[in-house]
Amino acid sequence: MTEQDIIDVLKTIINPQNHKDIVESGIVDRVAITDNGVEVFLKINHAVKPLQNSIRKAVRSAVNQQLNPEINVETYVEDVDAPKTEKPVPLKDVKHIIAVASGKGGVGKSTVTANLAVALAKLGYKVGLIDADVFGPSMPKMFGLEGYKPLGTQAEDGRDLIIPAEKYGVKMLSMGFFIDPDSPAIWRGPMASNFLNQIINDGDWGALDYLLFDLPPGTSDIHLTVVQNLKLAGAIIVSTPQQVAIADVVKGINMFRNDKINVPILGIVENMAWFTPAELPNNRYYIFGKDGNRAIAEKYGIRLLAQIPLVQSICENGDAGTPSVLDDNSPQSQYFMELARNII
Repeated sequence: MTEQDIIDVLKTIINPQNHKDIVESGIVDRVAITDNGVEVFLKINHAVKPLQNSIRKAVRSAVNQQLNPEINVETYVEDVDAPKTEKPVPLKDVKHIIAVASGKGGVGKSTVTANLAVALAKLGYKVGLIDADVFGPSMPKMFGLEGYKPLGTQAEDGRDLIIPAEKYGVKMLSMGFFIDPDSPAIWRGPMASNFLNQIINDGDWGALDYLLFDLPPGTSDIHLTVVQNLKLAGAIIVSTPQQVAIADVVKGINMFRNDKINVPILGIVENMAWFTPAELPNNRYYIFGKDGNRAIAEKYGIRLLAQIPLVQSICENGDAGTPSVLDDNSPQSQYFMELARNII
């Protein structure tokens, strides 16, 4: 069964007001086939409104009788004569929205995002951070905000808003604030996207210079929600030098450069670029390979924004909720500050 099959069936239903079928009459807006069955979207104006219930019943009956008696048929109605209410523009006071992505998990994307956000704040900018990895939120731990519960407030137009947490000069909202940290978020893609839209639209973000999105690994509904609903200044791709990670960088590049998405790629951050023992700060051991992302950046005409070493304290500071960039005297802080300056 295809969407065209459904359209053909709907053409057999006649609008008694003009004796044309409901497709030709413009009553059928679109149809969709989902995991749960068939969805039919109808546009009802003032003249057709008295027939609304009978049309919906006829749609369900026709699809079941002519195509599949077992399939679930849902009908959705839009009243085209209803007064249109203006939706608030999302994040209208944010100057630059940046997505931080990775082709695969485990490359330190969230560590890079947290330190970049704090680095931008240290440089005097107003910064926000949305932990968009709804299935594995890690920002509450990295900012020492585990157990934090956001408060609510009201906007001037009466909307209920969510007040972000604020620490180290960064405003932040995360899925981790709304669920038990020991319970997994067992959500379908649309549910996750709806949650993300809520913290985007209902977060009390105010005026920001930069808003960073820590995206989940790979490509998913979450990525589409961000890139299709918001005007992004660009995307950053985080990877390690391993060949298996570099292969996924190419997928990320191709996703953002897709004609339907077309988001500028600000550059690549190579995390765990080399290992430096604390007792030998001048030594570099390329345990995951050397300069793999530099070669990819040159091939695709993308900037290599930073190379971050694998240093034990970066991991320890992330676990302690004190991002490494906070320590002005540490060498690793300078790597993240350099990254922030390159982004600016």
